[in-house]
Amino acid sequence: MYKAFDLAGKVALVTGGSGGLGFGMAEALAQAGADIMLWDRSEEVKDSARRLRDYGIACGWARFDITREEDVAAAMAAAVDEMGRVDVAIAAAGVAGNGAAFRETTVEEWRRIQSINLDGAFLTFREAARHMVSRAQNGDPGGSLVGIASMAALDGASHNQAYSASKAGIIGLMRSLAVEHARFGIRSNTIAPGWIATNMTQGMQQNPAVEQKVIPRVPMRRWGDPSDFGGIAVYLASDASAYHTGDMFVIDGGYLAF
Repeated sequence: MYKAFDLAGKVALVTGGSGGLGFGMAEALAQAGADIMLWDRSEEVKDSARRLRDYGIACGWARFDITREEDVAAAMAAAVDEMGRVDVAIAAAGVAGNGAAFRETTVEEWRRIQSINLDGAFLTFREAARHMVSRAQNGDPGGSLVGIASMAALDGASHNQAYSASKAGIIGLMRSLAVEHARFGIRSNTIAPGWIATNMTQGMQQNPAVEQKVIPRVPMRRWGDPSDFGGIAVYLASDASAYHTGDMFVIDGGYLAF
């Protein structure tokens, strides 16, 4: 076994971890030996944590609003207290838009999406970086920050501008974090998913136009699955990526390449 992929002794915090991409990545991290802290606003987060404990790892959880600064700070302090440390922070919490035309998009809808998708990631990474830098200054450098963007940030997404803007913001945020924190051994990278079958995309999965015109355009000829993100999550959490920062991984079954 290539020992750099062994995550035993590492702690990974995953927001939006009760389902979808968040849980898909958390499950792979648990299988690789990492202890896990799940954050989510859903009541399902407790059950998701219980499922991960079946892999023989420690798994904590917290349910709160990721957009509230004081709640994020308190949750990070509690996570470090409970788990001992946080080595990896993956900001997978997110929401989609309501499909309204741009001309009909309200300020409230715009701000709702930015607050969860972008502000929530900012708050999570700020608190994680504070913890990781403090560790580094005390002789324990290293850490990994992972942002979840979207193909919508790279390709025009009609009726979805607020979501696209929030995910484009993630790309810029992660590149900037990479430059500032590399001196502390902290990496910062982005994952940009394509058409993935999750609760967020349930409506599109049931749309005949998407099934007939979009998915056949994906070279892999299928929807992606949350489990397809397990490998990249383990890589970015592991020592195998110790010199890999400021990058973006597009995982879309070849859609953008076609």
